[in-house]
Amino acid sequence: MGTLGRAIYTVGFWVRETGQALDRLGCRLQGNYYFQEQRKHRTLMNIFDKAPVVDKDAFVAPGASVMGDVLVGRGSSIWYGCVLRGDVNSISVGSGTNIQDNSLVHVAKSNLSGKVLPTIIGDNVTVGEHYDEGHSAVLHGCTVEDEAFVGMGATLLDGVVVEKHAMVAAGALVRQNTRIPTGECDVKQVWGGNPAKFLRKLTEEEIAFISQSATNYSNLAQVHAAENAKLFDEIEFEKVLRKKFAKKDEEYDSMLGVVRELPPELILPNNVLPDKEPKAK
Repeated sequence: MGTLGRAIYTVGFWVRETGQALDRLGCRLQGNYYFQEQRKHRTLMNIFDKAPVVDKDAFVAPGASVMGDVLVGRGSSIWYGCVLRGDVNSISVGSGTNIQDNSLVHVAKSNLSGKVLPTIIGDNVTVGEHYDEGHSAVLHGCTVEDEAFVGMGATLLDGVVVEKHAMVAAGALVRQNTRIPTGECDVKQVWGGNPAKFLRKLTEEEIAFISQSATNYSNLAQVHAAENAKLFDEIEFEKVLRKKFAKKDEEYDSMLGVVRELPPELILPNNVLPDKEPKAK
């Protein structure tokens, strides 16, 4: 790059920096009105004469899309990037259920034999997770009963029924009209593969994990809901607090005999990670 090129590059750089600085200043002056202008996406949207019904204690993340004849029960959570499209039929999500990031839930008007195929998801179901990872499951015109588990990237086609406490493994493709049973004598089953088939029984650790997973995500959704409800001024105030306490070093402070109290706004609720005991004071 020659001298002229470097000069043009430098001028361009400072023009961009000035523009960004002016944009930040404008946002501060607009405050909460800026947030209102930026929210163009409609998280909840009517289709024909049908409108989503979301319980006041449920969490629908910004960027998710819940459309048409959709019912979301108490304490359930619809995470970022999810699409629930109840246009030609209905979608029902029970209580305490979580639909993980980028998952798709759709319906079928009917199958070839004329059977109506809404999508029904029961209570305390986890959709689109695999232990500490996620997400992106596809549920289409199927039924997932209470406390069942659908792993990340799994696909459930029209007419599938996942019975109570059963698990669909990550990446599985469950073909049309397949029924995944709880099992004889309440033996809980894992199905996986393409096409999905019975793999093995669930271990005691997996059974406990499925039960705890829905509770964990219900608690975590409360934190996300509170964060997303904050006003512009609150966010700016917390930025100042975080900057002030960013360089706190507990070992160095103890050597100096300094005790710094963490502002309550920055303390994560204990029930988000129920497996971890709070530190003794």
